Formats: sequence, structure tokens, C-alpha cells
Amino acid sequence: MTPVELSRTVLRAVRRAVDDGELDVAVPGRTSVTPPGPGGCGDYATNVALQLARPAGQPPLRVAEILRERLVRADGISEVVVTGPGFLNISLRGTGTALVREILLSGHRYGHAVRPTGRLVQLHAPHEVRAVVVMDAVARILRSQGALVRTSCAGRPEPEWADVLGVDIDAHGTPDAPAPLDVDVRPVPAAPADPTPLGRDAARWALLHPALHDRPRITADHLVQRESNPLFRVRYAHARTRALTRNAADLGFHAEPGDVNPGGAAAAVRETAVQDVQDVQDVQDTTALRHALADHPRILQAAAAHHAPDRLARHLVTVADAALPFLAAVLPRGAEKPSAAHRARLALAEAAGAVLAGGLSLLGIDAPEHL
Repeated sequence: MTPVELSRTVLRAVRRAVDDGELDVAVPGRTSVTPPGPGGCGDYATNVALQLARPAGQPPLRVAEILRERLVRADGISEVVVTGPGFLNISLRGTGTALVREILLSGHRYGHAVRPTGRLVQLHAPHEVRAVVVMDAVARILRSQGALVRTSCAGRPEPEWADVLGVDIDAHGTPDAPAPLDVDVRPVPAAPADPTPLGRDAARWALLHPALHDRPRITADHLVQRESNPLFRVRYAHARTRALTRNAADLGFHAEPGDVNPGGAAAAVRETAVQDVQDVQDVQDTTALRHALADHPRILQAAAAHHAPDRLARHLVTVADAALPFLAAVLPRGAEKPSAAHRARLALAEAAGAVLAGGLSLLGIDAPEHL
């Protein structure tokens, strides 16, 4: 069940409560569901009960309970918990397994359009290195969403833009557009220095990760292999997922989507050979990672619509930061035998790796197998 489908399910619950005479309100045209906030639980949360309480003339907790009784009977919902002043926290049935299976089937193309949309887009950039790199990334993202894209630059591109930065431009000069000029790609400010000495991957990240209105940092910090470097964290997380796949093969098991923690917390404690509470917590709480993976298609659509590759870059950092604590608890420890839970954890790790690799590819950045 997608967030849009869940929103419709929530509205149907409101409509049934109105039809049953338990709520006397106008059914809203739309409502939002979001990842649970602090103190929340489950896969998604909604504040619809708080919004309806005043027009219904009832306390928010009472409205939440009325809606909870109807939501728990809906297909695809396993549990609904009321927290705080009246937030509805919704757990979906089998959502993690279905998501992982979808990502593994799609691979690097997860979140891409199934077929061309027929939309023609002309991108035109000034003769400036940041604008040209941003245009190249925007073109890649637009193509992933089914658009046909033609790029042009106001002047002849410098040879190193193609040779070092991997920029591919269709034409230069005034564009003879096959479609109406869609946008002038003009990030402000421009690159403060020549990024090519950083090499392709670090240079492109330095130009693409900041928002278009932010000043990029062209420094060697993008090359250092330490936690403070977001590019390193993203690429390291991907390399870790590939190493886990190789190590699992050596241990004689492979990925299979399923429950990463069958039996709940007690089972996680019994199953984990290393008596490390943090490891157990990392196995249990994969909510942030699953939300980040599920959000990937929306991020790609938004990055394409707003011509903003920085949104994708920041999203990859979110995925990596959610994945890295979990990756430490994927493989069996000590005398443990590989179980269904280990196969499920490996599948979730491989799904995270596929999203990271696909996202980096759209930014024109390599996703290494080893780091």
C-alpha cells in the first residue's frame, strides 16, 4: 500500500464514521500520511483526528478511536495505535517484504518510469561548469522519468567537462529546439573554482549536492574517507552492501525478502549471538530505512519536476545514514547458522544498495563494489 492509497483508506474510514452517525463532519477532500514522529510507531501516522475534532465537537482521542476501529479492519493494515493527543499510527501488513521484493526486481531502475511519457524537454545552460554538470544530471533524472531530453550549452563545452566530468551535451550555441525551450539551467552562485582536479565523482558531488542557490565547496574534503564526508558515507554504504552479498555467498546463503526480525524483540535478543544491545536495536528498527527506500520514487519525481538533482543527492545521504547501522547486524555472528531472518536482512541490505547505486548513477557518480 502506497502513501496515496493509505490516505484514501483513511478518508474512507472517515466517510464510514460519518455514514454510521458517529462523526458529524464534512469529509475532507484529502489528508496526509507521514512517517511517525517522536513517540510514534508503525509505518505511517496521520493527524486527521486532530483536524476533525473541533468540527465534530468531540475530543481528539475519541475521534481517533472511532477512526481506529474502522482502520484496523481495512485490507493491508495490521495495526493502528493512538498516541499523544490523537495521532493515528498505522502499521501495514507485509509492506516491508513487498517493498524489498519490488526493489530487487527493479534493480537500479527502481523508481524509473515504466515507459516513455512522450514529453520533450529542452535544457539549455550557460557556458559555466556548474550549470553544465547540473544540466547533465537533470537530463539523466528526466530520462529516468520517461522524458525525451535534448541538452545544449551557450558556448562550446571545455574538453575536460566531457573527459573528466563525464558531461554529455547534444549541441552548443543557440538551440534549434525540437520542443519549446523548457528551462535555462542557471544555478547561482556558479562554481568558485575549477572542480576538475577533484576527479569526476568528487567534483560532480561537490557541484550537485548543494541546493542550486547555495555556494558549492570545491575542496579536497570531498575526497577524504571519513564519516564527515557525505559522499564517502553514501559510497561506503553501497560497498558494504556488495561485501555482504559476497560474504553471504561464502557462508552458503542468499537474499530472500521476508521479516528481518521474526518473533519481535525477544526473538532478536535470543537470535543475536553477540550480546550487543545496539545491534539488536538496529535489527529491530528498520523503519527509517524502509521509509527512505519507499520514498525514492517520489524523490526522483520531485527532482525531475523541479530540475533539482540536489534533492536526490541529499536523499542518498538519508538512505546511507539509515542503512549503515543496520548493515552491521546482517550476517550471522560466531556459531550462528544462517536463518530466514538473515536472508531477509540481506535482501533489505541489497535493496538499499540498489537504491544507492541507481541514485549515484543518475548523478553521474560511480558506485564502487569495493571501497
